[in-house]
Amino acid sequence: MNDLTGRTALVTGGASGIGLELARGMAQRGCQVAIGDIVGPDRLAQAQAAAGPDTLALPMNVTDQGEVDAAMAAIGDRFGGLDIVINNAGLYTTVSRGPFDSIEISEWERIFAVNVTGVFRVIKAALPMLRRSDAGRIINISSATVFSGPPNMVHYVSSKGAMTAMTKSMARELGTDGITVNAIAPGFTLSSGVTDADSQTSQAQRERARAARAVKRDQMPEDLIGSVCFLAGSDAGFITGQTLVVDGGAVMH
Repeated sequence: MNDLTGRTALVTGGASGIGLELARGMAQRGCQVAIGDIVGPDRLAQAQAAAGPDTLALPMNVTDQGEVDAAMAAIGDRFGGLDIVINNAGLYTTVSRGPFDSIEISEWERIFAVNVTGVFRVIKAALPMLRRSDAGRIINISSATVFSGPPNMVHYVSSKGAMTAMTKSMARELGTDGITVNAIAPGFTLSSGVTDADSQTSQAQRERARAARAVKRDQMPEDLIGSVCFLAGSDAGFITGQTLVVDGGAVMH
């Protein structure tokens, strides 16, 4: 188990699903964790209680510069700095699906505003504190669809492809600051958003995902904790610009 004692992390989209499991897993490894999410105060309080006592839950819409800046200030006031940023906030379950020529420009722009520009905005706002850290880590939650290229999701897949490319370019720039930048690419994961939807489409996708994997089972949010905590920890200090696929062996590259 990677020891993150003495480190402070921000997990965006951390009030439920994958984000909450990552926040809880990092807290269990001794990390001080800030959760940022667009949910209301009651849900934020529940997430803070679920993640652990040394946790801060903040309103954060990654498309709102004012909220992002306010969250960074609150993190600095509470914890004195920031070492790790987990860019988990993103749109998936609410994404419309269909042939690329049927997708509205407004839908394309909505997804990129969160999945790409939101990531850029959070990293840029966090950079002053990351530069003051002696072990800055940025971990972007991408998607294995970047490598499998499924149809009828070109806007989502393209947004995660942009995030993966951003990871490489930022790693080149920030290495001189001692900051590593990596990505995790999960497969189809039974997050709370997916299980809450529980539609025929998601059920069929779940069955296809199981069949495609070398490890024949559903992927759960907790399957990502070990990989994220490894990249956040001291043992991964010489790994940067990489995208690690965590999907049970459906995609191998």
